[in-house]
Amino acid sequence: MKKVSWGLVGCGDIAQRRVAPALCDLPGCDLVAISRARAHLGESFAKQFGARKWYSNWQEMIVDEEIEAVYVATPVHLHRAQTIAAAEAGKHVLCEKPMAMNVAECQQMIAACRANNVKLGVSYYRHFYPVIGRIKSVIESGEIGDPVLVQINAFEWFNPQADAPRSWLLQKELAGGGPMFDFGCHRIEVLMSIFGRVQQVTAMVTNVLFDREVEDTATALFQFERGTCGVLTVTHAAREAQDTLDVFGSLGSIHVPVVNEGKVRIRSDKSDRLELHPPAANLHAPLIEDFIGAVMADRQPAVSGETGRIVADIEAEIYGHCAGSH
Repeated sequence: MKKVSWGLVGCGDIAQRRVAPALCDLPGCDLVAISRARAHLGESFAKQFGARKWYSNWQEMIVDEEIEAVYVATPVHLHRAQTIAAAEAGKHVLCEKPMAMNVAECQQMIAACRANNVKLGVSYYRHFYPVIGRIKSVIESGEIGDPVLVQINAFEWFNPQADAPRSWLLQKELAGGGPMFDFGCHRIEVLMSIFGRVQQVTAMVTNVLFDREVEDTATALFQFERGTCGVLTVTHAAREAQDTLDVFGSLGSIHVPVVNEGKVRIRSDKSDRLELHPPAANLHAPLIEDFIGAVMADRQPAVSGETGRIVADIEAEIYGHCAGSH
């Protein structure tokens, strides 16, 4: 079986827990090299995941002729420069979410990949969750009638010490925004996957509890072209964690209490039942498998750079409504 040879830029938490294991274990992957700014940690990371080479300088790694594709797993403010450089070196790019700091950066990344005839994907891995596919099929079946309203809560307490590894997420020039930018983007992609294009956006972005550069709480209201209304609420300031998705239709409803677990309750005049559609053990694996398939078959990834740009466009509208409030 032909494999795609990979270089991994960035070896932080997500790379350690999910990306590197997938690049190491999936049959279509060959993890050739990693780059890590803290060079003394690069060798041990490479050896842990079977990479043959390690670099302290990502610019050197991306021109390695053994590498066909680069996974960009660095903080968002670095995504544009690293993606464009990788594309100019002739490498396909799978980039962590959020895609970039703003829409203009997304457009530059797309243009660079197009000009160099390489694939560009964005790591919205929830797109591949079986429970999301199941929600789409239930809606398409007509069982819950017309979808009237969808509500998502994404609550994750986050108040790191200044020297914590992820404290950069509180610096606007490095992170782009708070929870709406960091993990709200995942939910926006899911909403678009289920309900289609967003027609109208309004929002409240604010700091309820913490005095910091980025918001700690935000709510966005959407109306989709199909008419459905949506409410997305995110926060770093509520102690109770939530990862919910509820769809209310004219004939019934769909309730997912924890999207990462995949349990779903479907209620209608016909039935009231529980189903289980859990995600893959490694949440990133289906995303990376699809990207490998795109490279092999010369097609677009299911979650392309254009998807990332559209999400960024919606994020810009959300923050634009509240330019003076955070």
